[in-house]
Amino acid sequence: MTVLASSLGLGASALQAQEAGEVEQLKRQLQQMRENFDKAQREHREQMEALTKKLEALAAQPPATAAAAAAAETPEEPLSSPWRPSDPIRVGRGSAYMDIGLVGTFAAGGSTADDIEGGTQLGGHDPNQNGFTIQGVELNLMGAIDPYFRGNANVLFGVDSEGESFIELEEAWLETIALPGNFQVRAGQYLSEFGRINTQHPHSWSFVDTPLVNARFLGPDGLRNPGARLSWLAPTPFYSELFLGIQDSHGETAASFRSSGHSHGGHDEDPLPFAYRHRDNDRGVDGIGDLLFTPRLAMSFDVTDNQVLLLGASAAFGPNSSGMTGDTSTQIYGVDVTWKWKSPSAHAGFPFVMWQTEAMLRRYDAGMFDWQEEADAGEEAIIDENTGDPALLSRETLTDYGFYTQLLWGFRKGWVAGLRYDYVTGEKGDYEKMNLSYDDSVLGRDPERNRRWRLAPNLTWYPSEYSKVRLQYNYDDRRDIGSDHSVWLQFEFLLGAHAAHKF
Repeated sequence: MTVLASSLGLGASALQAQEAGEVEQLKRQLQQMRENFDKAQREHREQMEALTKKLEALAAQPPATAAAAAAAETPEEPLSSPWRPSDPIRVGRGSAYMDIGLVGTFAAGGSTADDIEGGTQLGGHDPNQNGFTIQGVELNLMGAIDPYFRGNANVLFGVDSEGESFIELEEAWLETIALPGNFQVRAGQYLSEFGRINTQHPHSWSFVDTPLVNARFLGPDGLRNPGARLSWLAPTPFYSELFLGIQDSHGETAASFRSSGHSHGGHDEDPLPFAYRHRDNDRGVDGIGDLLFTPRLAMSFDVTDNQVLLLGASAAFGPNSSGMTGDTSTQIYGVDVTWKWKSPSAHAGFPFVMWQTEAMLRRYDAGMFDWQEEADAGEEAIIDENTGDPALLSRETLTDYGFYTQLLWGFRKGWVAGLRYDYVTGEKGDYEKMNLSYDDSVLGRDPERNRRWRLAPNLTWYPSEYSKVRLQYNYDDRRDIGSDHSVWLQFEFLLGAHAAHKF
Protein backbone atom coordinates (compact mmCIF):
# COMPACT_ATOMS: atom_id res chain seq x y z
CA MET A 1 0.00 0.00 0.00
CA THR A 2 2.84 2.36 0.86
CA VAL A 3 4.45 1.69 -2.51
CA LEU A 4 1.13 2.19 -4.32
CA ALA A 5 0.48 5.46 -2.52
CA SER A 6 3.95 6.69 -3.33
CA SER A 7 3.46 5.83 -7.01
CA LEU A 8 0.17 7.64 -7.16
CA GLY A 9 1.69 10.67 -5.48
CA LEU A 10 4.58 10.77 -7.93
CA GLY A 11 2.19 10.44 -10.91
CA ALA A 12 0.03 13.28 -9.68
CA SER A 13 3.08 15.48 -9.13
CA ALA A 14 4.34 14.76 -12.65
CA LEU A 15 0.91 15.50 -14.12
CA GLN A 16 0.74 18.79 -12.24
CA ALA A 17 4.22 19.74 -13.40
CA GLN A 18 3.32 18.90 -17.02
CA GLU A 19 0.14 21.00 -16.83
CA ALA A 20 2.09 23.84 -15.25
CA GLY A 21 4.64 23.66 -18.06
CA GLU A 22 1.93 23.74 -20.74
CA VAL A 23 0.31 26.75 -19.05
CA GLU A 24 3.61 28.61 -19.04
CA GLN A 25 4.18 27.71 -22.69
CA LEU A 26 0.74 28.96 -23.65
CA LYS A 27 1.35 32.18 -21.73
CA ARG A 28 4.62 32.71 -23.56
CA GLN A 29 2.89 32.06 -26.93
CA LEU A 30 0.12 34.49 -26.08
CA GLN A 31 2.65 37.13 -25.06
CA GLN A 32 4.58 36.60 -28.30
CA MET A 33 1.38 36.95 -30.37
CA ARG A 34 0.53 40.17 -28.56
CA GLU A 35 3.97 41.58 -29.28
CA ASN A 36 3.74 40.55 -32.94
CA PHE A 37 0.28 42.12 -33.21
CA ASP A 38 1.49 45.38 -31.66
CA LYS A 39 4.48 45.39 -34.01
CA ALA A 40 2.28 44.80 -37.06
CA GLN A 41 -0.03 47.62 -35.98
CA ARG A 42 2.92 50.00 -35.66
CA GLU A 43 4.22 49.01 -39.09
CA HIS A 44 0.80 49.41 -40.72
CA ARG A 45 0.36 52.79 -39.04
CA GLU A 46 3.76 53.95 -40.31
CA GLN A 47 2.94 52.72 -43.85
CA MET A 48 -0.43 54.51 -43.81
CA GLU A 49 1.19 57.75 -42.62
CA ALA A 50 3.84 57.48 -45.37
CA LEU A 51 1.19 56.87 -48.05
CA THR A 52 -0.90 59.78 -46.75
CA LYS A 53 2.08 62.12 -46.95
CA LYS A 54 2.87 60.90 -50.49
CA LEU A 55 -0.75 61.46 -51.61
CA GLU A 56 -0.76 64.96 -50.10
CA ALA A 57 2.51 65.75 -51.91
CA LEU A 58 1.15 64.46 -55.24
CA ALA A 59 -2.12 66.36 -54.79
CA ALA A 60 -0.13 69.57 -54.35
CA GLN A 61 1.65 69.10 -57.71
CA PRO A 62 0.27 70.03 -61.17
CA PRO A 63 -1.53 67.08 -62.90
CA ALA A 64 1.23 66.31 -65.38
CA THR A 65 3.94 66.42 -62.69
CA ALA A 66 1.89 64.25 -60.32
CA ALA A 67 1.19 61.66 -63.02
CA ALA A 68 4.85 61.54 -64.01
CA ALA A 69 5.95 61.19 -60.37
CA ALA A 70 3.44 58.39 -59.73
CA ALA A 71 4.56 56.59 -62.88
CA ALA A 72 8.22 56.97 -61.94
CA GLU A 73 7.63 55.52 -58.46
CA THR A 74 5.68 52.51 -59.75
CA PRO A 75 7.95 49.50 -59.23
CA GLU A 76 8.56 47.30 -62.23
CA GLU A 77 7.73 43.63 -62.02
CA PRO A 78 10.68 41.40 -61.18
CA LEU A 79 12.42 40.07 -64.24
CA SER A 80 12.27 36.62 -62.78
CA SER A 81 8.46 36.62 -62.60
CA PRO A 82 7.15 33.84 -64.90
CA TRP A 83 5.12 35.09 -67.89
CA ARG A 84 1.47 34.04 -68.10
CA PRO A 85 -0.76 34.11 -71.20
CA SER A 86 -2.76 37.06 -69.85
CA ASP A 87 0.27 39.15 -68.84
CA PRO A 88 0.81 42.28 -70.95
CA ILE A 89 3.22 42.21 -73.87
CA ARG A 90 4.28 45.78 -73.18
CA VAL A 91 6.04 48.30 -75.40
CA GLY A 92 7.23 51.43 -73.58
CA ARG A 93 6.92 52.33 -69.93
CA GLY A 94 5.86 55.02 -67.51
CA SER A 95 3.07 57.32 -68.69
CA ALA A 96 3.36 56.21 -72.34
CA TYR A 97 3.14 52.49 -73.12
CA MET A 98 1.22 49.98 -75.24
CA ASP A 99 0.01 46.49 -74.28
CA ILE A 100 -0.44 43.94 -77.06
CA GLY A 101 -3.00 41.12 -76.96
CA LEU A 102 -4.38 38.54 -79.37
CA VAL A 103 -7.69 36.64 -79.24
CA GLY A 104 -8.52 33.82 -81.65
CA THR A 105 -12.13 32.57 -81.91
CA PHE A 106 -13.07 29.59 -84.10
CA ALA A 107 -16.14 27.41 -84.60
CA ALA A 108 -16.89 24.01 -86.11
CA GLY A 109 -20.24 22.42 -86.81
CA GLY A 110 -23.11 22.40 -89.22
CA SER A 111 -26.73 23.25 -89.93
CA THR A 112 -29.67 21.85 -91.86
CA ALA A 113 -30.15 25.33 -93.42
CA ASP A 114 -29.02 25.98 -96.98
CA ASP A 115 -28.50 29.69 -96.26
CA ILE A 116 -26.31 29.79 -93.17
CA GLU A 117 -24.49 33.10 -93.72
CA GLY A 118 -27.11 35.85 -93.80
CA GLY A 119 -29.90 33.29 -93.43
CA THR A 120 -30.02 31.46 -90.13
CA GLN A 121 -26.85 33.27 -88.98
CA LEU A 122 -27.22 37.04 -89.32
CA GLY A 123 -24.10 38.19 -87.49
CA GLY A 124 -20.90 39.01 -89.32
CA HIS A 125 -18.89 37.01 -86.76
CA ASP A 126 -21.31 34.10 -86.46
CA PRO A 127 -20.43 30.61 -87.78
CA ASN A 128 -20.97 31.03 -91.53
CA GLN A 129 -20.75 27.56 -93.09
CA ASN A 130 -20.78 23.84 -92.48
CA GLY A 131 -17.35 22.77 -91.31
CA PHE A 132 -14.98 25.28 -89.78
CA THR A 133 -15.34 29.05 -89.37
CA ILE A 134 -12.76 31.63 -88.34
CA GLN A 135 -15.03 33.86 -86.31
CA GLY A 136 -12.19 36.27 -85.80
CA VAL A 137 -8.53 36.63 -84.90
CA GLU A 138 -8.37 39.97 -83.14
CA LEU A 139 -5.26 42.01 -82.43
CA ASN A 140 -5.79 44.38 -79.50
CA LEU A 141 -3.52 47.35 -78.83
CA MET A 142 -4.20 49.45 -75.75
CA GLY A 143 -2.27 51.68 -73.41
CA ALA A 144 -1.48 55.14 -72.13
CA ILE A 145 -0.76 57.86 -74.69
CA ASP A 146 0.30 60.43 -72.09
CA PRO A 147 -0.98 61.63 -68.69
CA TYR A 148 -4.14 62.93 -70.38
CA PHE A 149 -5.26 60.21 -72.82
CA ARG A 150 -5.39 56.45 -73.23
CA GLY A 151 -5.90 54.65 -76.51
CA ASN A 152 -7.29 51.40 -77.87
CA ALA A 153 -7.35 49.68 -81.26
CA ASN A 154 -8.87 46.37 -82.41
CA VAL A 155 -7.85 44.94 -85.78
CA LEU A 156 -9.68 41.81 -86.89
CA PHE A 157 -8.80 39.11 -89.43
CA GLY A 158 -11.62 36.87 -90.74
CA VAL A 159 -12.63 34.59 -93.58
CA ASP A 160 -16.11 34.64 -95.16
CA SER A 161 -18.10 31.63 -96.35
CA GLU A 162 -16.58 31.97 -99.85
CA GLY A 163 -13.09 31.56 -98.42
CA GLU A 164 -12.21 35.21 -98.98
CA SER A 165 -10.00 36.74 -96.28
CA PHE A 166 -10.64 40.23 -94.98
CA ILE A 167 -9.14 42.59 -92.43
CA GLU A 168 -11.18 45.28 -90.73
CA LEU A 169 -10.58 47.98 -88.16
CA GLU A 170 -13.25 47.34 -85.54
CA GLU A 171 -12.25 50.10 -83.14
CA ALA A 172 -9.51 52.72 -82.80
CA TRP A 173 -10.08 55.52 -80.31
CA LEU A 174 -8.51 57.77 -77.72
CA GLU A 175 -10.19 58.60 -74.41
CA THR A 176 -9.61 61.28 -71.80
CA ILE A 177 -8.57 60.27 -68.28
CA ALA A 178 -8.35 63.59 -66.41
CA LEU A 179 -11.39 65.73 -67.28
CA PRO A 180 -13.04 67.46 -64.30
CA GLY A 181 -16.65 67.03 -63.28
CA ASN A 182 -16.78 63.26 -63.98
CA PHE A 183 -16.81 63.91 -67.74
CA GLN A 184 -15.07 61.76 -70.32
CA VAL A 185 -14.63 62.09 -74.09
CA ARG A 186 -13.89 59.27 -76.53
CA ALA A 187 -13.12 59.98 -80.18
CA GLY A 188 -12.26 57.82 -83.18
CA GLN A 189 -13.81 54.63 -84.58
CA TYR A 190 -15.87 52.98 -81.84
CA LEU A 191 -18.85 50.73 -81.16
CA SER A 192 -21.90 52.87 -80.39
CA GLU A 193 -23.10 52.86 -76.79
CA PHE A 194 -26.39 51.07 -77.47
CA GLY A 195 -27.60 48.33 -75.11
CA ARG A 196 -25.42 45.57 -73.70
CA ILE A 197 -24.25 43.44 -76.62
CA ASN A 198 -23.39 46.11 -79.20
CA THR A 199 -20.34 47.38 -77.30
CA GLN A 200 -18.93 43.87 -76.81
CA HIS A 201 -16.48 42.06 -79.06
CA PRO A 202 -17.31 38.44 -80.02
CA HIS A 203 -14.97 36.90 -77.43
CA SER A 204 -17.04 38.61 -74.70
CA TRP A 205 -20.31 37.00 -75.80
CA SER A 206 -21.98 34.33 -73.69
CA PHE A 207 -23.20 32.55 -76.84
CA VAL A 208 -21.65 31.48 -80.14
CA ASP A 209 -23.62 34.04 -82.18
CA THR A 210 -25.08 37.52 -81.93
CA PRO A 211 -28.77 37.89 -80.95
CA LEU A 212 -31.16 38.15 -83.91
CA VAL A 213 -32.53 41.56 -82.93
CA ASN A 214 -29.04 43.07 -82.67
CA ALA A 215 -27.99 41.76 -86.08
CA ARG A 216 -31.26 42.76 -87.78
CA PHE A 217 -31.55 46.28 -86.34
CA LEU A 218 -27.94 47.29 -85.63
CA GLY A 219 -26.23 45.34 -88.41
CA PRO A 220 -24.14 42.19 -88.83
CA ASP A 221 -21.06 43.90 -87.37
CA GLY A 222 -22.89 45.98 -84.81
CA LEU A 223 -23.49 49.72 -84.89
CA ARG A 224 -20.11 51.47 -85.12
CA ASN A 225 -18.58 54.34 -87.07
CA PRO A 226 -16.14 57.25 -86.69
CA GLY A 227 -17.29 59.91 -84.28
CA ALA A 228 -17.08 61.19 -80.71
CA ARG A 229 -18.80 60.25 -77.47
CA LEU A 230 -19.31 62.30 -74.32
CA SER A 231 -20.12 60.58 -71.02
CA TRP A 232 -20.93 61.92 -67.58
CA LEU A 233 -20.83 59.92 -64.36
CA ALA A 234 -23.61 61.43 -62.25
CA PRO A 235 -22.90 62.10 -58.53
CA THR A 236 -25.64 59.74 -57.30
CA PRO A 237 -25.40 57.17 -54.47
CA PHE A 238 -25.65 54.45 -57.11
CA TYR A 239 -23.88 54.09 -60.47
CA SER A 240 -25.55 56.31 -63.05
CA GLU A 241 -23.90 57.35 -66.31
CA LEU A 242 -25.15 59.33 -69.31
CA PHE A 243 -23.72 58.90 -72.82
CA LEU A 244 -24.16 60.86 -76.03
CA GLY A 245 -22.48 59.72 -79.21
CA ILE A 246 -22.29 61.56 -82.55
CA GLN A 247 -21.04 59.51 -85.49
CA ASP A 248 -21.15 59.23 -89.25
CA SER A 249 -24.41 57.64 -90.39
CA HIS A 250 -23.24 55.96 -93.61
CA GLY A 251 -21.54 52.67 -94.42
CA GLU A 252 -22.20 48.98 -93.84
CA THR A 253 -21.64 49.43 -90.09
CA ALA A 254 -24.75 51.67 -89.92
CA ALA A 255 -27.18 49.07 -91.29
CA SER A 256 -30.48 50.79 -90.46
CA PHE A 257 -29.25 54.19 -91.56
CA ARG A 258 -27.30 55.36 -94.64
CA SER A 259 -26.03 51.87 -95.37
CA SER A 260 -25.20 50.75 -98.91
CA GLY A 261 -26.90 47.42 -98.17
CA HIS A 262 -23.69 45.45 -98.65
CA SER A 263 -23.24 42.44 -96.40
CA HIS A 264 -20.23 41.62 -94.22
CA GLY A 265 -17.06 40.83 -96.12
CA GLY A 266 -17.88 43.00 -99.15
CA HIS A 267 -20.46 40.89 -101.02
CA ASP A 268 -22.74 42.46 -103.59
CA GLU A 269 -26.18 43.66 -102.65
CA ASP A 270 -28.86 41.06 -102.23
CA PRO A 271 -31.21 40.79 -105.28
CA LEU A 272 -34.09 41.88 -103.02
CA PRO A 273 -32.95 44.82 -100.87
CA PHE A 274 -34.48 45.77 -97.54
CA ALA A 275 -38.06 47.08 -97.98
CA TYR A 276 -37.70 46.17 -101.69
CA ARG A 277 -36.00 49.55 -102.26
CA HIS A 278 -32.42 50.07 -103.36
CA ARG A 279 -30.51 52.56 -101.27
CA ASP A 280 -29.27 54.87 -104.01
CA ASN A 281 -30.12 58.36 -102.82
CA ASP A 282 -27.30 59.02 -100.34
CA ARG A 283 -27.26 62.79 -99.96
CA GLY A 284 -24.03 62.93 -97.98
CA VAL A 285 -23.61 65.20 -94.96
CA ASP A 286 -25.07 68.66 -95.51
CA GLY A 287 -25.72 69.42 -91.86
CA ILE A 288 -25.73 68.05 -88.35
CA GLY A 289 -29.04 66.29 -89.04
CA ASP A 290 -27.26 63.94 -91.42
CA LEU A 291 -25.20 62.45 -88.57
CA LEU A 292 -26.05 59.54 -86.24
CA PHE A 293 -26.95 60.33 -82.60
CA THR A 294 -26.93 57.65 -79.87
CA PRO A 295 -27.95 58.72 -76.34
CA ARG A 296 -27.88 56.17 -73.50
CA LEU A 297 -28.56 56.07 -69.75
CA ALA A 298 -27.07 53.22 -67.68
CA MET A 299 -27.69 52.59 -63.97
CA SER A 300 -26.62 49.92 -61.48
CA PHE A 301 -27.96 49.02 -58.03
CA ASP A 302 -26.84 46.62 -55.32
CA VAL A 303 -30.10 44.85 -54.49
CA THR A 304 -28.41 42.85 -51.71
CA ASP A 305 -24.81 42.00 -50.84
CA ASN A 306 -25.01 39.18 -53.39
CA GLN A 307 -27.31 40.66 -56.06
CA VAL A 308 -26.70 43.43 -58.63
CA LEU A 309 -29.26 44.97 -61.00
CA LEU A 310 -28.32 46.95 -64.12
CA LEU A 311 -30.84 48.99 -66.12
CA GLY A 312 -30.29 50.78 -69.40
CA ALA A 313 -32.17 52.80 -72.02
CA SER A 314 -30.73 53.59 -75.45
CA ALA A 315 -31.71 55.26 -78.70
CA ALA A 316 -30.27 55.86 -82.16
CA PHE A 317 -31.45 58.59 -84.55
CA GLY A 318 -30.24 59.28 -88.07
CA PRO A 319 -31.09 59.47 -91.77
CA ASN A 320 -31.45 56.52 -94.13
CA SER A 321 -30.99 56.35 -97.89
CA SER A 322 -34.01 54.31 -98.93
CA GLY A 323 -36.02 55.07 -102.02
CA MET A 324 -35.51 58.13 -104.21
CA THR A 325 -36.17 60.94 -101.75
CA GLY A 326 -33.51 62.45 -99.51
CA ASP A 327 -35.40 63.16 -96.29
CA THR A 328 -36.01 59.68 -94.85
CA SER A 329 -34.89 58.77 -91.32
CA THR A 330 -34.64 55.91 -88.83
CA GLN A 331 -35.25 55.76 -85.09
CA ILE A 332 -34.29 52.80 -82.89
CA TYR A 333 -35.19 52.56 -79.20
CA GLY A 334 -33.91 49.98 -76.74
CA VAL A 335 -34.14 48.95 -73.09
CA ASP A 336 -31.98 46.39 -71.29
CA VAL A 337 -32.08 44.67 -67.90
CA THR A 338 -29.30 42.60 -66.32
CA TRP A 339 -29.48 40.84 -62.95
CA LYS A 340 -26.71 38.80 -61.35
CA TRP A 341 -26.58 36.73 -58.20
CA LYS A 342 -23.36 35.38 -56.73
CA SER A 343 -23.23 32.90 -53.88
CA PRO A 344 -21.97 34.26 -50.53
CA SER A 345 -19.48 31.38 -50.52
CA ALA A 346 -18.43 31.94 -54.16
CA HIS A 347 -14.91 30.97 -55.20
CA ALA A 348 -13.39 32.66 -58.26
CA GLY A 349 -16.87 34.00 -59.10
CA PHE A 350 -18.66 30.63 -59.01
CA PRO A 351 -21.45 29.68 -58.49
CA PHE A 352 -23.55 32.47 -60.00
CA VAL A 353 -26.81 33.08 -61.89
CA MET A 354 -27.15 35.88 -64.46
CA TRP A 355 -30.22 36.97 -66.44
CA GLN A 356 -30.04 39.50 -69.26
CA THR A 357 -32.69 40.87 -71.64
CA GLU A 358 -32.73 43.51 -74.37
CA ALA A 359 -35.76 44.74 -76.32
CA MET A 360 -35.72 47.08 -79.32
CA LEU A 361 -38.19 48.92 -81.55
CA ARG A 362 -37.29 50.37 -84.95
CA ARG A 363 -39.24 52.93 -87.00
CA TYR A 364 -37.88 53.11 -90.54
CA ASP A 365 -39.06 55.75 -93.01
CA ALA A 366 -39.01 54.03 -96.42
CA GLY A 367 -38.91 56.43 -99.33
CA MET A 368 -40.72 56.22 -102.66
CA PHE A 369 -39.09 53.92 -105.22
CA ASP A 370 -39.86 53.30 -108.89
CA TRP A 371 -38.60 49.99 -110.31
CA GLN A 372 -39.03 51.44 -113.81
CA GLU A 373 -35.48 52.78 -113.59
CA GLU A 374 -34.17 49.25 -113.09
CA ALA A 375 -36.17 48.02 -116.06
CA ASP A 376 -34.93 50.92 -118.24
CA ALA A 377 -31.36 49.97 -117.31
CA GLY A 378 -31.97 46.42 -118.54
CA GLU A 379 -31.93 44.92 -115.06
CA GLU A 380 -34.40 42.59 -113.40
CA ALA A 381 -37.21 44.57 -111.76
CA ILE A 382 -40.01 43.87 -109.31
CA ILE A 383 -43.32 43.75 -111.20
CA ASP A 384 -46.74 44.90 -110.01
CA GLU A 385 -48.94 42.00 -111.18
CA ASN A 386 -52.05 44.19 -111.09
CA THR A 387 -50.71 46.44 -113.84
CA GLY A 388 -47.97 44.31 -115.38
CA ASP A 389 -45.56 47.25 -115.05
CA PRO A 390 -42.48 47.71 -112.85
CA ALA A 391 -43.64 48.39 -109.31
CA LEU A 392 -44.03 51.92 -107.94
CA LEU A 393 -43.61 51.82 -104.13
CA SER A 394 -45.01 54.68 -102.10
CA ARG A 395 -43.39 56.26 -99.08
CA GLU A 396 -44.32 54.67 -95.72
CA THR A 397 -43.06 54.14 -92.16
CA LEU A 398 -42.18 50.56 -91.21
CA THR A 399 -42.27 49.35 -87.59
CA ASP A 400 -40.21 46.38 -86.40
CA TYR A 401 -39.50 45.06 -82.92
CA GLY A 402 -37.77 42.19 -81.20
CA PHE A 403 -35.97 41.01 -78.10
CA TYR A 404 -33.72 38.36 -76.63
CA THR A 405 -33.59 36.99 -73.12
CA GLN A 406 -30.82 34.78 -71.79
CA LEU A 407 -30.05 32.96 -68.56
CA LEU A 408 -26.58 31.82 -67.46
CA TRP A 409 -25.83 29.46 -64.60
CA GLY A 410 -22.24 29.09 -63.43
CA PHE A 411 -22.84 25.88 -61.53
CA ARG A 412 -19.20 25.13 -60.70
CA LYS A 413 -15.82 26.76 -61.27
CA GLY A 414 -15.14 27.00 -65.00
CA TRP A 415 -18.52 25.62 -66.11
CA VAL A 416 -21.47 27.73 -67.32
CA ALA A 417 -24.80 26.54 -68.74
CA GLY A 418 -26.79 29.00 -70.81
CA LEU A 419 -30.17 29.35 -72.54
CA ARG A 420 -31.25 32.15 -74.88
CA TYR A 421 -34.53 32.90 -76.65
CA ASP A 422 -34.67 35.35 -79.59
CA TYR A 423 -37.72 36.83 -81.30
CA VAL A 424 -37.99 39.42 -84.09
CA THR A 425 -40.87 40.51 -86.30
CA GLY A 426 -42.31 43.50 -88.14
CA GLU A 427 -45.71 44.99 -88.84
CA LYS A 428 -46.82 44.30 -92.40
CA GLY A 429 -45.96 47.16 -94.73
CA ASP A 430 -48.04 48.45 -97.62
CA TYR A 431 -45.51 47.12 -100.14
CA GLU A 432 -45.87 43.64 -98.65
CA LYS A 433 -49.63 43.78 -99.25
CA MET A 434 -49.19 44.50 -102.97
CA ASN A 435 -49.37 41.78 -105.61
CA LEU A 436 -45.66 41.80 -106.52
CA SER A 437 -43.39 39.34 -108.28
CA TYR A 438 -39.68 39.11 -108.97
CA ASP A 439 -38.01 36.79 -111.49
CA ASP A 440 -41.39 35.02 -111.96
CA SER A 441 -41.69 34.37 -108.21
CA VAL A 442 -44.56 35.78 -106.14
CA LEU A 443 -43.37 38.08 -103.34
CA GLY A 444 -44.97 38.34 -99.92
CA ARG A 445 -43.46 39.27 -96.59
CA ASP A 446 -40.01 40.84 -96.69
CA PRO A 447 -37.57 38.14 -95.42
CA GLU A 448 -35.56 40.86 -93.65
CA ARG A 449 -38.65 41.86 -91.65
CA ASN A 450 -40.59 38.62 -91.38
CA ARG A 451 -41.19 36.91 -88.05
CA ARG A 452 -38.61 34.45 -86.75
CA TRP A 453 -37.46 33.05 -83.43
CA ARG A 454 -34.61 30.96 -82.04
CA LEU A 455 -33.99 28.81 -78.98
CA ALA A 456 -30.33 28.20 -78.13
CA PRO A 457 -29.02 26.18 -75.16
CA ASN A 458 -25.27 25.93 -74.63
CA LEU A 459 -22.54 24.71 -72.29
CA THR A 460 -19.23 26.52 -71.82
CA TRP A 461 -16.05 25.23 -70.21
CA TYR A 462 -13.26 27.61 -69.21
CA PRO A 463 -10.11 25.49 -68.65
CA SER A 464 -8.52 28.75 -67.49
CA GLU A 465 -9.05 32.46 -67.96
CA TYR A 466 -7.05 32.23 -71.19
CA SER A 467 -9.14 29.66 -73.08
CA LYS A 468 -12.75 28.64 -73.70
CA VAL A 469 -14.66 25.73 -75.25
CA ARG A 470 -18.41 26.10 -75.97
CA LEU A 471 -21.04 23.73 -77.38
CA GLN A 472 -24.31 25.25 -78.63
CA TYR A 473 -27.46 24.01 -80.32
CA ASN A 474 -29.77 26.36 -82.27
CA TYR A 475 -33.37 25.72 -83.19
CA ASP A 476 -34.43 28.34 -85.73
CA ASP A 477 -38.01 28.90 -86.89
CA ARG A 478 -38.59 31.31 -89.81
CA ARG A 479 -42.10 32.06 -91.04
CA ASP A 480 -42.58 31.06 -94.70
CA ILE A 481 -39.25 29.21 -94.66
CA GLY A 482 -39.50 26.58 -91.91
CA SER A 483 -37.34 25.30 -89.07
CA ASP A 484 -33.65 24.40 -89.00
CA HIS A 485 -31.27 22.76 -86.56
CA SER A 486 -27.64 23.78 -86.01
CA VAL A 487 -24.85 22.55 -83.73
CA TRP A 488 -21.70 24.63 -83.19
CA LEU A 489 -18.54 23.91 -81.21
CA GLN A 490 -16.57 27.05 -80.44
CA PHE A 491 -13.02 27.26 -79.14
CA GLU A 492 -11.01 30.32 -78.20
CA PHE A 493 -7.63 31.37 -76.82
CA LEU A 494 -6.14 34.59 -75.47
CA LEU A 495 -2.52 35.77 -75.53
CA GLY A 496 -1.28 38.90 -73.83
CA ALA A 497 -3.36 41.70 -72.43
CA HIS A 498 -6.95 42.51 -73.27
CA ALA A 499 -9.41 45.01 -71.94
CA ALA A 500 -11.53 43.79 -69.05
CA HIS A 501 -15.00 42.56 -69.97
CA LYS A 502 -17.89 44.68 -68.82
CA PHE A 503 -20.40 43.18 -66.42
